Amino acid sequence: MRKLPDNLITGQDTKALPSHESALKHVTGDAVYIDDMPEWPNELHVATGKSTEAFADIVSINLDKVKAYPGVVDVILQADIPGDPDVSPVLSGDMLLAGDFVHYIGQPIFAVAATNLRAAKQAVELAEITYQSKAATLHPKDSLARQEFVLPTHTIRCGDSKTALAQAEHTLSSDLYIKGQEHFYLEGQISVAIPNEDGGVQVFASSQHPAEVQKLVARVLDLPVAQVLVETRRMGGGFGGKESQAATLGCMAAVLAVRNRCPVKYRMPRQDDMVQTGKRHDFWNSYQVGFTQQGEIVAAEYDMVGKCGCTADLSDGVVDRAMFHADNAYFLPNARISGYRGKTHTVSNTAFRGFGGPKGVLLAENIIEEIACKVGKDALDIRKLNCYQTGKDTTPYGQQIEEDVLLSLIEELEVSSDYRARREAIKAYNRQSPYLKKGLALTPVKFGISFTSKHLNQGGALVHVYTDGSVHVSHGGTEMGQGLYTKVAQIVAKAFGIDYQRVNVGATRTDKVPNASPTAASAGTDLNGMAALDAANTIKERLREFAVEQFAISAEDFAIADDVVSLGADSMGFPEFIKLAYMNRVSLSSTGFYKTPKIGYDRKAAKGRPFLYFANGASVSEVIVDTLTGEYKVTQVDILHDVGYSINSHIDIGQIEGAFVQGMGWLTSEELSWDDKGRITTNSPANYKIPTSADVPEKLTVKLFDRANSEETVYRSKAVGEPPLMLGISVWCALKDACASLCDYQLSPPLSAPATPEAVYYALQAAKAYQAGAKAS
Repeated sequence: MRKLPDNLITGQDTKALPSHESALKHVTGDAVYIDDMPEWPNELHVATGKSTEAFADIVSINLDKVKAYPGVVDVILQADIPGDPDVSPVLSGDMLLAGDFVHYIGQPIFAVAATNLRAAKQAVELAEITYQSKAATLHPKDSLARQEFVLPTHTIRCGDSKTALAQAEHTLSSDLYIKGQEHFYLEGQISVAIPNEDGGVQVFASSQHPAEVQKLVARVLDLPVAQVLVETRRMGGGFGGKESQAATLGCMAAVLAVRNRCPVKYRMPRQDDMVQTGKRHDFWNSYQVGFTQQGEIVAAEYDMVGKCGCTADLSDGVVDRAMFHADNAYFLPNARISGYRGKTHTVSNTAFRGFGGPKGVLLAENIIEEIACKVGKDALDIRKLNCYQTGKDTTPYGQQIEEDVLLSLIEELEVSSDYRARREAIKAYNRQSPYLKKGLALTPVKFGISFTSKHLNQGGALVHVYTDGSVHVSHGGTEMGQGLYTKVAQIVAKAFGIDYQRVNVGATRTDKVPNASPTAASAGTDLNGMAALDAANTIKERLREFAVEQFAISAEDFAIADDVVSLGADSMGFPEFIKLAYMNRVSLSSTGFYKTPKIGYDRKAAKGRPFLYFANGASVSEVIVDTLTGEYKVTQVDILHDVGYSINSHIDIGQIEGAFVQGMGWLTSEELSWDDKGRITTNSPANYKIPTSADVPEKLTVKLFDRANSEETVYRSKAVGEPPLMLGISVWCALKDACASLCDYQLSPPLSAPATPEAVYYALQAAKAYQAGAKAS
């Protein structure tokens, strides 16, 4: 008989909570990213020649000097792409290289492959291109005025908003322009393509959606999908920016690799990345709200215009999610919510953590702040009054809030953060402090979990058990630092009743799990964890059936716990039992599959259940503002967040902390800007400021709301990737609160998003002007 491998002895503390599977490799530099992979001797490097016009016809292109530049091996135009040049993720219009016209500054027109990146970048500057310019649309207000949209408008209605507004005791109306956000992942966009002997290609992609890279590479090469293999071991951050945008790099590298029969790397330098890839959508939201003297909302009408850019990309889902979250945590008995997909001649905007959700949530919280000042109450009391609760539990799109969590979560945080005492202390401080003012805000979030495109709510996995007792897992999800691989390993280990250290999760590959959905919408663990659990349970059931037959025991007498297999009165170690099962020809491998139940949305009726469940949270932020300059500091943050039964509380708390800081950055220091020609001016770390460690509040407390998910998710956990980003809105509201103190909280002054020190200064001036006017009258 052939010798079997020795048993795997882990020697680990099986009770300890696992750390991130790559934590040690991250801090020692041993984690291998694509740019760390050894380069082939004949590897080529890519740069692209970019449009200098926002909207123009291409009159002529002369690339003679480009082709003659030392080191240049190949130069391609759209006509050189062997298949379809359209690399759109959903609809059409996203061209790998421009054809007869361009529709944003930075759009790739041609690509160069050279022996090194420096040569490629220098060569593309030598192109001679002439244009016939056209009038460009650059702002979502203009796209609405001109009725220029990338997709049709969608409207959600409930009740009779017009009648309710007309009959309301009080109304307010205004607008709020919310800027976007640069992803600023630590690892930029990158792919390496290697041609194979059969005319196909293998692509190493820093992508949240390897299956889409595979499909689009096959499309541009005019190949069957099966001839393209895409692998993603890890990304150095994604945040949505590598959901659809990463495919362009894989496609470009693949076309040049197959043409030149050699490996090709396409790594975008940071500035190119910031110019050529989409960002979080800007939104221009206008609103009219009716409410009672007590502050209860009776009617709302919202018009939400997303700055989608030049093509659709993922904007349909982004604007939909903004609409679905315009209620946030609050019951709207009568509402009309319209979402417009505004077309602008700027780079096509894309997914970003939260999709469109943060734009809807910020709109809702801004309105709450304004109502509170109008009726002379603390904003927290207005939030609690309008919060979803028994009897007020149906969203504008018809989904019932089945978990009565929000109000109790808010009240728990209200007590644990000592909100009321701090509010009184802040009022007292502000009365005696002429130049420094403090602000405080408690804001909740209710975030729907599921892809709004129903077909994406599926996951696959492949699990192998080896004869030494080790386990290998492949699944369709990708690891971008969020801890998905760690959680999936924990799920499989718990299913088998074995030590976590026995489980190895391999790189995501399209030949292991086909047609996988993107790792997005916070659904990575929900989908892939459940699929892995399904595969593990299939194998475990085979082992149970074998044990019943082999040892003449009942099914109930079989159990595995702590690496020990119980067989009635007998027991044996997990590796010994697996060897025995193998010798008796028991299959130790299985696929797994999961599809999210209960969901569905009737777009024509604008009613349904787009989400399986909601993740909830709340945060309290305190700030201090210099009224002479607008400078400020976030001094304390308290967070209570609902993750169901946490699979790994260390990872979940880390995700909450990181998401909060990223959300705070979006609404404070991270300001995207374009000039009047459509050229992005915030194109490097020198002029685009993400939060630093110095911006993180000294007092930052995160606690988990201890309550199981009412839905049958994997081990009753909840998604945690996106929802906590919106907890950063409490900082923005606290800044509004500090500004409002200058006019005795009679006005919630308009505050831009992001609230840079300049924006805060202008809000302070508005509050001072209001106060002066009130005194004069």
